[in-house]
Amino acid sequence: MKAIDASPKLTEQVYRAILDDICDGELPAGTHLVQEQLADRLGVSRQPVQQAMALLKVDGIIEAVGKRGLRVTHLDLDLMRHRYEIRAVLDGLAARGAAARAHDDAAFAADLERRGRAILAAGEAAVAAGATLDQIGHDEAFHNLIYDASGNPFLAATAQPHWRFLRRVMSEVLRYAEPPQDIWRQHAEILQAVTAGNPALAEARALEHIGRAADGLDRHLGRNADADAAANARETGR
Repeated sequence: MKAIDASPKLTEQVYRAILDDICDGELPAGTHLVQEQLADRLGVSRQPVQQAMALLKVDGIIEAVGKRGLRVTHLDLDLMRHRYEIRAVLDGLAARGAAARAHDDAAFAADLERRGRAILAAGEAAVAAGATLDQIGHDEAFHNLIYDASGNPFLAATAQPHWRFLRRVMSEVLRYAEPPQDIWRQHAEILQAVTAGNPALAEARALEHIGRAADGLDRHLGRNADADAAANARETGR
């Protein structure tokens, strides 16, 4: 039997490190990415960087630029909307399922509330500290809690590819589209509806939560697109 290659784990760590830098604004949209520089910065060989960048490209987070290599993508409004449409369906289904289980099992509801409150407290602390990456991590943990509580074992796995893309989007939401305090208030409202055992209300609050984030980012990206178009017009008129 062959020994297991540990490189996939290293690739995932490199992937997460590059994505974190993109989410935190250290690698803004349009940044040209050089594998050798990233490898030196992370203290690894080029191989896991090359593998991580291939995954980031598949996830739409970086893109090829002719013969110049790869760069961090600009957020695409239509692509973002499509991702949020799918996530809304998944999150609504998860909240409804979790609430139905809570309705039928008081002990389950109490345990879910305890775990959910712990995540809410951690998220609110991250907001107070201005820690964007921690906010994203706790946000993902909250939604994974609801996925797991839904009783549907396929929800979390189905949502995961979209979360890889939306981690980057969420950093834009937190910085420009919606006050972080409002986001965590919405999480608390979702948890309350779920643990109260109200499937219809839980689903409605989950859908509203996703819709507000998408609408806020839509407005932010729309303003940026208008500004870019105006700048291009000025350049063309010179």
